Amino acid sequence: MAAGAIAVVDYGMGNLRSVAKALEHVANGKPVVVTADPAVVAAAERVVVPGQGAMPDCMRELNERGLRQAVIDAAASKPFLGICIGQQMLFEHSEEGNVSGLGILRGQVKRFPADKMHLPDGQKLKVPHMGWNEVKQAGPHPLWNGIADGARFYFVHSYYVAPEDVACVAGTTEYGIPFTSACARDNIFAVQCHPEKSAQAGLQLLSNFIDWKP
Repeated sequence: MAAGAIAVVDYGMGNLRSVAKALEHVANGKPVVVTADPAVVAAAERVVVPGQGAMPDCMRELNERGLRQAVIDAAASKPFLGICIGQQMLFEHSEEGNVSGLGILRGQVKRFPADKMHLPDGQKLKVPHMGWNEVKQAGPHPLWNGIADGARFYFVHSYYVAPEDVACVAGTTEYGIPFTSACARDNIFAVQCHPEKSAQAGLQLLSNFIDWKP
């Protein structure tokens, strides 16, 4: 594999094409490889795990394609970016389908509570949370470089992560309730939003990931 390659993990569920295209746009010539091969994931310099769909389906496909251990190893050893379900699967358990995640980060994945889905004036909020929303940065991080605190990103989700360790919370967003929209620990950064669909702020985050040396 070419030096500096970025592997986008293909487990049959991710928004692969737009993620790969966005990465290619900011990769400064580094190869971006969409792959379902655990050996290619292991050989890559950086790993991105995108995702969309239901958590039980995603976990099943990850296991059946033999990618589970490759993702766990990547999250332990190299710059790692999780997007949407790619963030949720890092945690221990999801209410969606009552399924176990990878357990790399401690905490749960929870559904937005129906009784909290309204604005202060009583206007109802729809689930899934779909559209643009602000991300409040919890503090400085290399992946926030050049991105204004409160910048807007694009979201599509009905579930959110609830980490046990507040130190791993890198960003929060309000939608009926405040929820964790970005997590960071060591070489791992993960977001609930879709940076590949988030215009300049999203491209800046992906560019920061390409340059990140945790």
